[in-house]
Formats: sequence, structure tokens, C-alpha cells
Amino acid sequence: MDDGRPIFLQIAEQIENSVIDGSLPEDAQVPSTNELAAFHRINPATAAKGVNQLVDDGILYKKRGIGMFVSPGAQAKLRQRRRDQFAVQYLQPLLAEAAKLGIPTAELKAMIERYEEGAR
Repeated sequence: MDDGRPIFLQIAEQIENSVIDGSLPEDAQVPSTNELAAFHRINPATAAKGVNQLVDDGILYKKRGIGMFVSPGAQAKLRQRRRDQFAVQYLQPLLAEAAKLGIPTAELKAMIERYEEGAR
């Protein structure tokens, strides 16, 4: 909880990450806002803001008097959203820099493949 972004966004992203990696499957109950607040030592209203953002996005749903749960299809929805963000955040700048340096697409692909092999 210290990367300069608002804490409620960090809370929402942590829950999203748990949905994406499967540790919070569909219809699983997520920690309550009070549990999140106690764990992160933040105001419950801040935790609630992050959780409610996910409700507004259709990632979580409320069961009145019980809590918040992961919506069916949430994992696929989050993966698609993150893929779209990945293209904008990483690929566009990568391709722009490669063009400035005169690196052709085939060479860029080869560089990626070499890096991937070395990371294994």
C-alpha cells in the first residue's frame, strides 16, 4: 500500500489479482470491508470504496446481509480488460521505441523469444 496510487484502487487491484489467479473463484466470498480495513490498517470507508468500485464494474456482487461475492465471468472479464490495458501500456510504447531505433518487427520478435528462453 505505498505505490502512490489511492489506497482504494490498490485494494480493488488486490482483489482483482486474486480473481485473476483463481484464489478467489466465481461465487467465492471476498473479505469484508472491515477485514480489509483491519488487515491494511486503513479506514473501512476506504476499503468499501475499493470494493464498491468492483461491484460497479460487475466483478463483485452483494448478497444482502451476507457480504460480497465474485461474479460469474469476473475472471474472464478482468483478463480481457488487463489484456487491453497491456497493449496500451506496454506494446504501444515498445513499438514506438523500436521504430525510433530502427528495429524491424522480425528482430523485435526474435529479441522477445531470446528473452523468454533466458527467463525459463
